[in-house]
Amino acid sequence: MKKTLVIGASGNPQRYSYKAVKLLSNYQHEVLALGIKDGEIGDIKIKTKKKDFKNIHTITLYINPKRQKEYYDYIINLQAKRIIFNPGTENNELAKLAQDKKIEVVFNCTLVMLNSGDF
Repeated sequence: MKKTLVIGASGNPQRYSYKAVKLLSNYQHEVLALGIKDGEIGDIKIKTKKKDFKNIHTITLYINPKRQKEYYDYIINLQAKRIIFNPGTENNELAKLAQDKKIEVVFNCTLVMLNSGDF
């Protein structure tokens, strides 16, 4: 199972980030959630502070490219193995920074990847 950090997590069940956290959890992945508001998604607490999480395999993004700029150093310094840019989060600048650090970059939908077995 892949320890996954969801950046842009929301406690709103209508948001794709909420659905991603739930589905990742359903598939038995260890999930960490980072958002702008405290909350919970099932038994997973949404953190609001950028913590130095360890052993992250995948970061999946649910924040737009403009908001991502403040996360560049944080994302790169987590040393994840992969970053997933979900639809609407595509960012060639961050993708290049990640690739320069040998982080796999994927432009795809986390929900589709999970449901198709490609996660």
